[in-house]
Amino acid sequence: MSTLPLDSVPPGERSGLDGAADAPWEMPWEMLDAIAAPLWITDQYHRWVFLNAACTRLVGCDRSALLGQRQMDVLPLAVSQEVMAAGQRAMASGEAQPFVVEMTDAAGDYRRMTATAWQFLAPSGDPQLMVSLQDITPLHWVEQTLQRQSERERLLGAIAQHLLHFLNSEDLLQTTVNEVRRFLRIDRVLFYSFDPDYRGVAAESAHSTMAESDRAQTELSFTAADLLRYRQGEIDVIDDMTAAQLPAADWAKFELAQVKACLIVPIVQAESLYGLMCALHGSAPRSWATWEIETLREVAAQMGGAIKQARLYNQVQRLNTDLEQQVAQRTEQLQTALEFEATLKRITDRVRDSLDVNQIMLTAVKELTEALEVKGSNTSLYDLEQGTSTIYYEYNSSSPSYQGRVAQMEAFPEVYHQLLDGQYFQFCSVEPNPVRGYVAMLACPIVDDRGVLGDLWLINGRDYGFNDIEIRLVQQVANQCAIAIRQARLYQAAQSQVAELERLNTLKDDFLSTVSHELRTPVTSMRVALQLLGVTLSQEFDLSADLQKPRSEQTRIGRYFSILQEECEREISLINDLLDLQRLDVGNHPIQPEPILLETWLAGWIDSFVTRAKSRDQTLQLVIAPAMPVLYTDLASLERVLAELLNNACKYTPPGEYITLEAAARSSALGEQIAITLTNTGVTIPAEEMPRIFDKFYRVPSADPWKQGGTGLGLALVEKLVGHLGGEVEVTSGENQTCFTITLPTQIALTR
Repeated sequence: MSTLPLDSVPPGERSGLDGAADAPWEMPWEMLDAIAAPLWITDQYHRWVFLNAACTRLVGCDRSALLGQRQMDVLPLAVSQEVMAAGQRAMASGEAQPFVVEMTDAAGDYRRMTATAWQFLAPSGDPQLMVSLQDITPLHWVEQTLQRQSERERLLGAIAQHLLHFLNSEDLLQTTVNEVRRFLRIDRVLFYSFDPDYRGVAAESAHSTMAESDRAQTELSFTAADLLRYRQGEIDVIDDMTAAQLPAADWAKFELAQVKACLIVPIVQAESLYGLMCALHGSAPRSWATWEIETLREVAAQMGGAIKQARLYNQVQRLNTDLEQQVAQRTEQLQTALEFEATLKRITDRVRDSLDVNQIMLTAVKELTEALEVKGSNTSLYDLEQGTSTIYYEYNSSSPSYQGRVAQMEAFPEVYHQLLDGQYFQFCSVEPNPVRGYVAMLACPIVDDRGVLGDLWLINGRDYGFNDIEIRLVQQVANQCAIAIRQARLYQAAQSQVAELERLNTLKDDFLSTVSHELRTPVTSMRVALQLLGVTLSQEFDLSADLQKPRSEQTRIGRYFSILQEECEREISLINDLLDLQRLDVGNHPIQPEPILLETWLAGWIDSFVTRAKSRDQTLQLVIAPAMPVLYTDLASLERVLAELLNNACKYTPPGEYITLEAAARSSALGEQIAITLTNTGVTIPAEEMPRIFDKFYRVPSADPWKQGGTGLGLALVEKLVGHLGGEVEVTSGENQTCFTITLPTQIALTR
């Protein structure tokens, strides 16, 4: 900040102030006096010719008393010398010269200020010097505070780093006293250890200029009262030993140690006194700042935690020694467990992937025998109805085979009763086996949630005892075998059911195909006979005119003929549906794709359904989106699908409701498609019936209040035909309306 308001000086007069010209100019005294910062002007003899009001407040004298006096007679010598030196530099260079001064103001407060000296010419032509001051005392205090904070953080950070790297208490203490002495810039720092009792100086840091004799006299003594105070966290702060009010004994011990000032901070953890951090200064009295005391308290807190940590570390070391012995004992057990785990995983993978009971049993006995290094093993399956146990597989190295042997369970109740209860057991033979001799055996049941399926037996020498790890392995293998055996049996049963269902389905298809073909010939003959009968009746009774009348006005011959003709057509439609479904199931339905303009074709094709809807007091609407692409598909199949859906809509839509047929193009990841949507209002399909509406011969219960009848094949045929055309059909129903959506590819001719 410039203390001289140059902007207020006329341009013609400013050059002398800048030192660029020597022309004198008239001084704006009122403006200078209004400046808030101290400012004065001296002549070539260092006498004051002007002081502004801020300057007089700084010096503490009236302006009249100061004018004409030399500045070195009023200002402190150091300040006066700085001003004269800056003035000489300004006169020599012709440029403003900055410098820094420190002084005490009239109130006795310390001031640190930046000053600037300008040389200029008075109107008389004599050189004069202008000095302006700017108070930076607050900034100076902030800088000092930041510097102290930085030093404090550096000390705490350095000690914290050492705490991370040193677990040895001696190295830690020595590093700490060195850092503290460097931080406080004092002669000596001592650490007196009380861990667990008084042990004297454990670490010392002294200035290199101290003599060995001085260092030897630094031992202090502490009374019981001192230790009690220190355990309570009290500290000793002595700035000047000669002025301190101390007991004679304390004063003598500090004098003997050549201490002029001291700061003693205890290191306490959970009311335990670990030691004393003693900062000693012997060259002169020293004032201990509050921030230094607080910093040393934090160091003591860190040291207390570190010493406690070192203690815990020593305890951990002792525990580690004990644990190493235990780990060595457990390593062998763990290695065995790991080997058994790998064996179990290998057996599990092999039996899980197998659906063959024989392979499952063979894998179990072989892997267990090799993993446990026993003499042999075998596995049996039970027939609970017959009360027998049959050995299916046996694996041994030397003993004769018992594979295929059948044992009656009641002959050995002491064995099989436990196994049937799901319990394992091991025992040694009381009498020698004629072939095996004396052996130790372990029996484990193969059991699942439905009961016992069989057992596993392991055989070894007479002195061998199966331990807990081995028994758990055998049990886990038995459990895996039970799961695999049950799974294999379920698979075999499922395969049998699938084969039976396939056989029944084939019989059903053959039956439907045969019946449909057999029925088609007589029904076709019936249609021809009806046509001939209609011609005859028309000639004799004018049947054609009679059929044009409403049903209630027709003659009995007309009504009977109409019923006979409708039922014949219905039977033909049913047979055709069955044959079409059969051909679609076997993939024998022909497709003849051709280009179709839906706008033109639908507009003409739907007319018959519009007339039918009007006769039922229904409204049928056709909505076709503009710019529809050409649809390449089988026209006969598409017509059959739409006819079935429209027939259903007309049949089940109540009078006064709407039927809407919409066609639009859509794009998808599969390419361009055509979506045809048929929506009819006034009817809702229950949500629980939706999954079955495309099933053959299925009709939604209570969905035909008008009792119009049906076979339940129409929607099944729709789904088959749409799939045959490469499309999909979806149905949604709710809010008193039902919607069928058919999505077809536009280029079926290119993809099928």
